[in-house]
Amino acid sequence: MEDITDYRIQVSVRVKYLSEQSDEPENRFVFAYTITVSNEGKQAVKLLARHWVITDSNNHLQSVNGKGVVGEQPVINPGQSFEYTSGTVLATQVGTMSGSYQMALDDGTEFTVPIQQFVLSVPRVLH
Repeated sequence: MEDITDYRIQVSVRVKYLSEQSDEPENRFVFAYTITVSNEGKQAVKLLARHWVITDSNNHLQSVNGKGVVGEQPVINPGQSFEYTSGTVLATQVGTMSGSYQMALDDGTEFTVPIQQFVLSVPRVLH
């Protein structure tokens, strides 16, 4: 029987609005997000794939699926973290992202790590 502590993964997110890459009159709002994936479990894990659901305030949905993140399928050892920065473009000043990572233990056991919804917002738009 597997121990749930074999795969305890924490995901934290920081978002930044990129005004210099955005074109507000053309409804192009660019955001960078930095993700930190921390392995608090007992075994090394490999990040195999990602799934994102990106929604703008017009309820336009984008679904993004792919291998790894930023061209990598990192192995994260116990007590270590992997951090990367990526980005997305919205047609509105506010949106959300949520998703999941597909991960694997050394023995091939795969599991899904949910990523809680986070907000993408131009500064001073939300209180």
